[in-house]
Amino acid sequence: MQNDNSSNLIHLFNKLLVDEKIEANQTLSDNFEKFYLPLANWVNEQHDSTPIIIGINGAQGSGKSTLSKILSELLQHGFDKKVATLSIDDLYKTQQQRTEMAKSVHPLFKTRGVPGTHDIELGISLLTQLKQQTGKTLLPVFDKALDDRKHKIDWQTVNDKVDIVLFEGWCVGSVAEEEHMLTEGINELEKTEDQLMHWRQYANQQLSGDYQQLFSLIDKLIMLKIPAFEKVVEWRTLQEDKLSQTSNKKAASQTMSSTEIRHFIMHFERITRHTLREMPQRADVVLDINDNHQIHQLTLIST
Repeated sequence: MQNDNSSNLIHLFNKLLVDEKIEANQTLSDNFEKFYLPLANWVNEQHDSTPIIIGINGAQGSGKSTLSKILSELLQHGFDKKVATLSIDDLYKTQQQRTEMAKSVHPLFKTRGVPGTHDIELGISLLTQLKQQTGKTLLPVFDKALDDRKHKIDWQTVNDKVDIVLFEGWCVGSVAEEEHMLTEGINELEKTEDQLMHWRQYANQQLSGDYQQLFSLIDKLIMLKIPAFEKVVEWRTLQEDKLSQTSNKKAASQTMSSTEIRHFIMHFERITRHTLREMPQRADVVLDINDNHQIHQLTLIST
């Protein structure tokens, strides 16, 4: 990328902040040249003649979606790459499928989130299509307000062959725990609603099985590393507060109370804590997030 293109990218970055309603504070703008541009340059260097898949892992509220949007824009307009983005959230099984799981496996599987609630076969098929450049690909869209997958007519269409696929999600690239680690419940949900360990054992088995086949398609892994799991509750609460103040009455009416947020987050706690412990040593890039929700360090573990 030519140096004279830098000002155009900064303008693009600032426009993106406005378009996506991202708080355009000075820290985020300063981080453009310190973190975002070097990261985009690193991703660009990983691509040669064949499509690559970049996994982006981060706990809820860590900024995965924001990072994906910024990287996508920089790669497309700064490095002339064709980019497709897929969230693991859009691979959630339908509400009907999860209702059936709740009956046949464990009631907690009605709540989307943990391994077992995603359509892994679909994910493998989509990433394989994108990687093998087999033509038009339809990417699913999950409507969290409806808690269900949208009809195919509303799916995203990728017509062109892509250079880079950004695959983001809270458990993207995560690995299972050893079985003995599951014995003791780590929060109230596990202690009261999963006393026999069936839910967490099944989710752990899923993560060690088909999910690893999906994650094996990832070429490079980026981790957004939050300072502590407790920040998930804090940042999710802030998100809900902002949502409750939106002009969109439908969205505002669907916000969760602080009690509901804590209960919901408990579904993700075990895997999030485990990932925070073990992933930083094997991710290709680690972006450390500070207590103020800002990137404060970029570490390239692998080049």
